[in-house]
Amino acid sequence: MSIQWFPGHMHLTRQAIAERVKEIDVVIEMLDARLPGSSANPLMQQLTSGRPTLKVLNKQDMADPARTALWLAHYNAQPDTRAIALDASVTAPARALIDACFELAPRRGGMVKPMRVLICGIPNVGKSTLINTLKGKRAAKTGDEAGVTRTEARIALADDFYLYDTPGMLWPRIFVPESGYNLAASGAVGKNAYDEEEVAYELIAKLKTDYPQLMEARYQLGLSPEAWAQTHDDELVEAIGRKRGALAGGGRVNMQKAAELVIADFRALHIGRITLETPEQFARWLKAGKQADAERAARKKKLRDEGHISPERKPKADKRPSARKPR
Repeated sequence: MSIQWFPGHMHLTRQAIAERVKEIDVVIEMLDARLPGSSANPLMQQLTSGRPTLKVLNKQDMADPARTALWLAHYNAQPDTRAIALDASVTAPARALIDACFELAPRRGGMVKPMRVLICGIPNVGKSTLINTLKGKRAAKTGDEAGVTRTEARIALADDFYLYDTPGMLWPRIFVPESGYNLAASGAVGKNAYDEEEVAYELIAKLKTDYPQLMEARYQLGLSPEAWAQTHDDELVEAIGRKRGALAGGGRVNMQKAAELVIADFRALHIGRITLETPEQFARWLKAGKQADAERAARKKKLRDEGHISPERKPKADKRPSARKPR
């Protein structure tokens, strides 16, 4: 399955960031603490290469604290990079961003050399909420859906501190399948780009292994941690749907509605504080994704060289993939 979502305004955002970054001192990349690797846009790394970067693991109050610590250590070990975790609606931690930026660019500051900061991230990661917290008023539009901010805006947080907000931008092409599922589960991808049942199966597959106690506490299916791990994903979604009353005619479970319930529970923190990936897991996924992507490119090149594909032809991205077979 391929989850892809890159609306037209994201192409414009890419062009705007490429221009703006030429005069930027620090880049703040907002990440979702529940999926820090998957929410770090590889294209953003290319566009902002050479600039000190502050990684902000937002929504840390929704993430697994132990795994958040692993991700902070991972990013803080990288050169010219700092990482902090916060909940964007809490004022005190959010204000720490300004101090962190001056630590990354200590020669900036004052009216002669004001700090110029670009804040970026994937859709629905919490940038606008953070900006409003920093400003102390509604400076940026917010919404619980992907793609709310559509244009760049300059916001003065102090006389010598300018913050440039940009619209959320997803990967141009998501070549790591696990990241596609995680991004869809988090709400970073538009609804028309994925199949809810398939995303729910993948989400259950992670949660039944890593967080079986939280799943049992939420859904009360009478299963031990071992039983959760051993039960097929579709069977668990069906059992949850029946427990929660997601029924169709004849007492059958409405699997679409059951899938939507699981995803909504994850997003609303009803299951508990969860992180869908560790640095080690994401590194494996990324390596495999790059290898598969390289093999795909080699196959395309071979077909093109043999005349089977014209240079102008562009394969269409899958929009509504069929649900995968249950495990």
